[in-house]
Amino acid sequence: MPRRLGADGLTRRRGDAIQRLVHFGEEPVLVAAMQVRPQVVRVAARARTPEGAGFAIARMRYLLGVDENFSEFHATFKDDPLIGKAVRSTPYLRPHRRPDPFESLTWAVCEQLIEYVEAARIQRALIRTLGRRCPTTGMRDAPTARAIADAAPAFLASLGLVGHRAITLRRAAMEVASGRVDLHDPDHEAGWRRLRSIRGIGPWTIEVMATQSQGRLDMLPAGDLGYLKLVGRLLTGHPQARVDEATVREFMEPYGRWRGLAGEYLLHAAGRGLLPDRVSSRPAGASRAPDPAGTRWSARRRPAAAA
Repeated sequence: MPRRLGADGLTRRRGDAIQRLVHFGEEPVLVAAMQVRPQVVRVAARARTPEGAGFAIARMRYLLGVDENFSEFHATFKDDPLIGKAVRSTPYLRPHRRPDPFESLTWAVCEQLIEYVEAARIQRALIRTLGRRCPTTGMRDAPTARAIADAAPAFLASLGLVGHRAITLRRAAMEVASGRVDLHDPDHEAGWRRLRSIRGIGPWTIEVMATQSQGRLDMLPAGDLGYLKLVGRLLTGHPQARVDEATVREFMEPYGRWRGLAGEYLLHAAGRGLLPDRVSSRPAGASRAPDPAGTRWSARRRPAAAA
């Protein structure tokens, strides 16, 4: 079970359980999960319809990653010179996830090039003013694409989305609300290409959404400041060193289709003091995992961008 919950307040801890509100169409559903004993998690939902309950339970199971089988990843990288110790000591680690792709997209735009504390303040303001509130539980859900598309850029800017970010978010919301971009379509790349045509949406924003809400463990938000600084420290030995996005992508290349999960383990290992002070090059000891067949937008070919 996750120990840290997002600062936006959507997922809350109640005793030994975590809970949040999701929507099945217009139906609000309260879903909760609790670990009842080791390796056993119970998920339940309060809904008006069985379909709504089933949808919410599936979304909570995705958020927790309880149905994921990472045995291939563990077998491949348990002796990796960088993340091997973390893989062996924390086999239950799961990627940070959100239940809805548009929620991830919205939050990623909010977090572009600003401190996380300020981004969380903007997210809470969006939830308070545009999010849907359940009259029974009082819980709130993130704003829908339609709610943001119908908001004036000046109103979004008043919540803290300064400059072009308010326009960027509204344009992205209009694409999703109109159906021109279907974030639940298995052909993820088609939606990504259309979103990338919007000024202010670059690789980092797409990769955050893909890893958090579209199950794309082959993706890595390489432009994230955490990776830029961590890889810089590992390659130079200097605590304040920083590399560019292309260097991070090259550094993580040996992890192939597991880049996203390997990145989570790399950050986890850094937080636990399980990494060396310096490495001579990228993790050459890692076994190269091939990209999935049919991948058209490889991390090796994407151009760098700040968004």
